[in-house]
Amino acid sequence: MMVRAAVGGVTLAVRAQPGAKKTAITGVYGEGAAAQLKIAVHAPPVEGRANLALIAFLAETFGLPKNAVELMCGELSRSKVFLLRGVTLAKAEALLAEWKLNI
Repeated sequence: MMVRAAVGGVTLAVRAQPGAKKTAITGVYGEGAAAQLKIAVHAPPVEGRANLALIAFLAETFGLPKNAVELMCGELSRSKVFLLRGVTLAKAEALLAEWKLNI
């Protein structure tokens, strides 16, 4: 599953595609336990700009302040895990279902 309950919020597995025309959710990468939310990121993967753009996008998407979104692992990888503080598992799953994603 791409979203899991964690202390204080949820973790979200993301597959980043930097250098895209616009920042947007584009689907799901992988299947089952290895599934990741695929997000195209406008920012290039230079000096952490794509990571900062992902944090801003996830904060806006989940209605959180930027400081409530933390990159837990994958700083230099396309595969990343973010901690979304203050988000319940039910809320995250409901938002993903709204986007018609298979969670």
